[in-house]
Amino acid sequence: MILRSIAAKTAYGVCCMAAAATLTVSYYARTFVNDVGSIGSSHAIKSGPSIGAQNILVMGLESRTDYDGNILPADLLAALHAGSVQQVENGTGGQDTNTLILIHIFAGGKRAVGFSIPRDDWVTFPQAYEGQPQGKIDQAYGLAWAQSLNDASSKLSKHQRYFQANEAGQAAAVASVEALTGVHIDHFAEVNLAGYYELARAFDGIEVCVKSWNHGQNLRDTNSGFRVRHAGYLHLGPGQALAFVRERDNLPNGDIDRTYRQQAVIDYVVWKLKNENMLADLSRLQSLLSVAKQYVITDSGWNLVDFASELQGLTGKNLTLRTAPIQGYQVYYPGGQAEDANAIDPAAIKKLVLTTFYPPPKAKKAASPRKAVPASPSATTVDVLNGGYTTGLAGQVSHALAAAGYQGGQVGDTASQSATEVRYGTGPANAANAAKIAAAFGVTATASSSVAPGHVEIVLGTDATAVPGFTASSAPAASASSPPASTSGTDIGTSGGIGSVSSNAPYGIPCEY
Repeated sequence: MILRSIAAKTAYGVCCMAAAATLTVSYYARTFVNDVGSIGSSHAIKSGPSIGAQNILVMGLESRTDYDGNILPADLLAALHAGSVQQVENGTGGQDTNTLILIHIFAGGKRAVGFSIPRDDWVTFPQAYEGQPQGKIDQAYGLAWAQSLNDASSKLSKHQRYFQANEAGQAAAVASVEALTGVHIDHFAEVNLAGYYELARAFDGIEVCVKSWNHGQNLRDTNSGFRVRHAGYLHLGPGQALAFVRERDNLPNGDIDRTYRQQAVIDYVVWKLKNENMLADLSRLQSLLSVAKQYVITDSGWNLVDFASELQGLTGKNLTLRTAPIQGYQVYYPGGQAEDANAIDPAAIKKLVLTTFYPPPKAKKAASPRKAVPASPSATTVDVLNGGYTTGLAGQVSHALAAAGYQGGQVGDTASQSATEVRYGTGPANAANAAKIAAAFGVTATASSSVAPGHVEIVLGTDATAVPGFTASSAPAASASSPPASTSGTDIGTSGGIGSVSSNAPYGIPCEY
């Protein structure tokens, strides 16, 4: 049980650097055509177009081995807090894709949106892998990988056997995500644990901004190895970069805050590529591409040089990530053994992903002689008090509202109550904004003399168990003169709450716990 826990925690953050690797490689593709051309090596899928609208699956592989099945060196495992060689020999790790991000690039390449797919989602595989028709979605890769190795011809070399096994795993992961989401995947990018570390080294580490919580409790964590002296803006080397995206136990909102950290890493990479003249440092570029050639695997038909021509227009605030929702937790019994997993609604996930990736055209509105000016969310400060049973929900709601452009206010707990209430004080925008916020919770807002002017107060009841969708219909976008509060652009477990990084944030990153 301990070994499995170590494996899951270490691999959880790998996917964000896989996305970073793809961005890095693509950004410089036109300068180093020959080097980039040697990256795409997998024939696991039939590649789609490299220009125009496309869907990309980014995979972070849990593996403590290289792509030929060799256990990573002991010093590297130690640097990553990933266990020992003996622990890997005894089963720590595996070949599961513990994190998956499905990204849609809109035509023109200036905007992208993606969904993080929880690793424990219980799915029916498109076909049985290693005799298993159902399981957690992250298991598809490892099961197909093992099945391929078991079926491989003894005449093949070790490299050939493992190359085929990885292609089988990649094909299974892609097919499983396609079956769950209902969208066709054009390309994929994969990086393993060693790749994360080496890319962070070649990138000279990362910049982060950490907010202190509970007298600095989140600044030190034994399980992940994260350990810094103070909060604020920090430069992290490769080992601490991995620890930063792995920490969960000492964060106020656990996995939710860890996900925000992961997205902040991607935000930083996008900022760095756009704002620092890395092209002038040829030795660093060659180092980055050397790492990419060794650790990043993509489908062979993905022309990164062509893709790079459109990627130039992508900025951090136009890359947003959300999380596919779950219904709850359930115990399944594959082969008679109990296994905890996420219960999901595949039909609802398909609808959500399809409408997000391929939104219907907006209907033309009839001309109106007088056009009402919508109330700006930035004119309202929202206080959120938790009177329900879901720990950390007030902070999650506040974060989602900040992502929608509202000003963050007080966050805390209050006496238990059954029904959620939304109240508002005086102010020209308050009534309209309160009505939109209340609509997201399915309640009606009421005026209250006890609420400060310019404030809206949300008191969460026991009926509130998740963050509702604060979409454009329930929270208008902030005006250009009033940028939204910094957020990593992640929505946890709901269909709304897309956020972006403030344009004036140092290093293009938000400050997270």
